[in-house]
Amino acid sequence: MADLIWLIPAFPAIGFLINGLLGVRFPKTLTAWVACLSVIASFAVSATIFVQFLQLPPESRVFEKTVFDWIVSGDFKTQIGFRIDALSIIMCLIVSGVGSLIHIYSVGYMHDDPGFRRYFTYLNLFVFMMLTLVTGDNVLLMFVGWEGVGLCSYLLIGFWYEKDSAANAGKKAFIVNRIGDFGFLLGVFLLVGTLGAAGVWTLKFSELQANVHLIGPGLATAITLLFFVGATGKSAQIPLYVWLPDAMEGPTPVSSLIHAATMVTAGVYMIARLNFLYVLAPTTLLIVTVVGLLTAFFAATIGCAQYDIKRVLAYSTVSQLGYMFVGVGAGAYAAGVFHLMTHAFFKGLLFLAAGSVMHAMSGELDMRKMGGLRKKIPITYWTTFIACLAIAGIPGLSGFFSKDEILWMAFSRHHSFWFWLLGAITAGMTAFYMFRMFFNTFHGECRASEEVKHHIHESPKVMTIPLMILAVLSIVGGYVGVPHLLGGSNHIEKWLEPVFGHHAPAATTHADGFGIVSTAFASSAEPAAGGAAGAEMMLMIGAIIIGLLGIFIAWLFYVKNPELPKKFVQKFQGLFTLVHNKYFVDELYGFIFVRGLFKIGAICKEFFDETIIDGIINGIAAALYGIGSLIRRVQNGLVQGYAFAIIFGAIIVIGYLISRIL
Repeated sequence: MADLIWLIPAFPAIGFLINGLLGVRFPKTLTAWVACLSVIASFAVSATIFVQFLQLPPESRVFEKTVFDWIVSGDFKTQIGFRIDALSIIMCLIVSGVGSLIHIYSVGYMHDDPGFRRYFTYLNLFVFMMLTLVTGDNVLLMFVGWEGVGLCSYLLIGFWYEKDSAANAGKKAFIVNRIGDFGFLLGVFLLVGTLGAAGVWTLKFSELQANVHLIGPGLATAITLLFFVGATGKSAQIPLYVWLPDAMEGPTPVSSLIHAATMVTAGVYMIARLNFLYVLAPTTLLIVTVVGLLTAFFAATIGCAQYDIKRVLAYSTVSQLGYMFVGVGAGAYAAGVFHLMTHAFFKGLLFLAAGSVMHAMSGELDMRKMGGLRKKIPITYWTTFIACLAIAGIPGLSGFFSKDEILWMAFSRHHSFWFWLLGAITAGMTAFYMFRMFFNTFHGECRASEEVKHHIHESPKVMTIPLMILAVLSIVGGYVGVPHLLGGSNHIEKWLEPVFGHHAPAATTHADGFGIVSTAFASSAEPAAGGAAGAEMMLMIGAIIIGLLGIFIAWLFYVKNPELPKKFVQKFQGLFTLVHNKYFVDELYGFIFVRGLFKIGAICKEFFDETIIDGIINGIAAALYGIGSLIRRVQNGLVQGYAFAIIFGAIIVIGYLISRIL
């Protein structure tokens, strides 16, 4: 079956072509069946290969299939080829599995939309591109998928292009991602040039890994930093995160699939896939960790002050992506991928639950106009509650295991208590703003208008069944990574070991003098050994307490005493205004970059274009006009003048020939 890995991306591509070319003649039901079955088929192939992999020894869990030669130029050659290993099969299961549920959910959510066929065409195209990204066996094919998901993101964010806000959000996402992709391309060029100088002309992952020793530390740092620039754009990290909150203008299932569960994790996957490069660049790994931590904290603070339910989830996504980068930046690639997986479950669920709330509330997004929905939409209520517990890191749910693994690795691998503390505080804020959203939406008195109250109802089964499946995954999904400390075997780490090996991350910071916390661990390679077990348990308990404190504060503010938030805002009006307005980063970017580039463009237009370019062109034209005017005087129409010119010319030619003879 592994020989048919090309079918994984092929099925959604077929669905895209059928609905895109013939769907205009199809009824909605047939369009939905084609779109959903194509992704389900990809999931079935992925699951079959996964089961086969389980029966193989770890070192044999890799298969490559070359379809045809793609680019051949001199010594350089790259193919259209696919690679399935422990990492890519997990990504395929996530993309096709969660994607299948979201396709099914979308049948109910988009049922009355006039763009129903176009929506599913775009959605299939996205899944095809995302699966190409994660199954491609070389950097160039991965980049095709990378660009493809960016294009699909643009199409789906601006799906309701009649609205200026949606059209502008699509353009913003496209442009910001192009900035990051420029860095990615520079990284590709530098990688090809570096290996090419050593006589190695390839971009295939297996061959890159075999020849990675030819890349010096300095060049490795430059290459990995350029790739990380691409990751900051695609995965919405500082400073290129600004597109993702505006991307909520698209349909809610799009936010769940593209901007929570799959596309935005492409940067994390890219670093994990190129782990053999990043281990050569400890400086880059430290930068990845710091950027991830700052993004996680920064986005979490903004999420605490938003009223739009989808924007709360958007900033939560940015924050959780920061956690994933902390994991891979610490060299704990398995921990980063583990959180990527659990995040796909609970964040995909949260966005779909938000869509169910919007469905019940006639499209309302403002939490201040909600409340009291607990008994009216019970399935949405309980599934949202489970997802909130998971993302808050409550023990027993999936988010707890992956988040705690990342916090521990950030502490032990970089030897920095501050990294752990900032991550733990961010986890506490996550618990606060998620339960702030939960309590505002489902508890208290209903603050909707009477007309909206009259229409509040639970979503149909085609929408609630995917919610329930994702809720189950949000509970049990973390048990594949139970740490040794809690008596588990961390199966996902063992599963990914053939891909990541035993790379020892470079410690780029040092223990910072926090007594037992900084000195308790004896070896980061065996977290549960000796003093390390005590330190890990201490930090785990600390993170749990911080998370529970965040939930308690949310309960105190929005259930026990709903007047407290108003008093807080009144007392700290300036701070709230700053955070609510996202620290005015969009305005700052608009002033510095947008207006700045417009001014530079105006200067270039007036000076370079109009003065220099136009001046040169107009000068040449004037010179030719002058020459033409002089020549025109010779062409006067008098025959005797022409005869004189002929005779005069003949005399000159004859004189020249005679002079040559003499």
